[in-house]
Amino acid sequence: MFYTGKSRLRFTQGVCVGAALLSISSAQAQTVISELLYDASSADNGNVFVELYGTPGTVLDGLLLEGINGTDGSVYRSVILAGVIPSDGVFLIGDDTGDGSTFIGNADLVREIDFQNGPDSVVLRNGETLLDALGYGDFTGLPFSGEGNAAPDASAGQSLARHHPGLDSNDNFDDFMVLDLPTPGAVPVSAVPVPPAIALFLSGLVGLAGVARKRKESACGHRH
Repeated sequence: MFYTGKSRLRFTQGVCVGAALLSISSAQAQTVISELLYDASSADNGNVFVELYGTPGTVLDGLLLEGINGTDGSVYRSVILAGVIPSDGVFLIGDDTGDGSTFIGNADLVREIDFQNGPDSVVLRNGETLLDALGYGDFTGLPFSGEGNAAPDASAGQSLARHHPGLDSNDNFDDFMVLDLPTPGAVPVSAVPVPPAIALFLSGLVGLAGVARKRKESACGHRH
């Protein structure tokens, strides 16, 4: 098959855009940790939470949330999950007060999830398959079980939340920000800034789509 310079460029752009869209679709389909409060402003018991984000209808039965000790890399807590991600894509796990209840409103699941302060990591597993991992704090000279570079160690009452719950760059420092006011059960994407690199990438896709649409309209306008 022969391509002119312009047709080869359009073909290359199409392949790149297609691959990028597939990549974004795959990232959005993955169940990830979207927000974590591990150190409440008051007592942690019943006041901390983990929020997951994923495709509505995804069954979470049997998945594991593990707390990984930042000192020696050992698993100090393993939590078996159960339930289905609701229609809004947000699954909220509230910490158990000790009697099966939690102070976290509208929790989809209650479990003992009082994870340690940093440097530590929380990972989400499906058997031996690692679905997501969040490491926070200073891991200098210590085993790191998160992704890429560690997120900051949030202060008491603050949570770690994704800039965009549907995008995972596999780097905790880039993907997460510290929230002064935690938002358990809510992911206000419109109010959360997308990291600059991702924003630039998405704007490039929009630009390419616009160019392709204009060329198509131009071609249609010259038909007889």
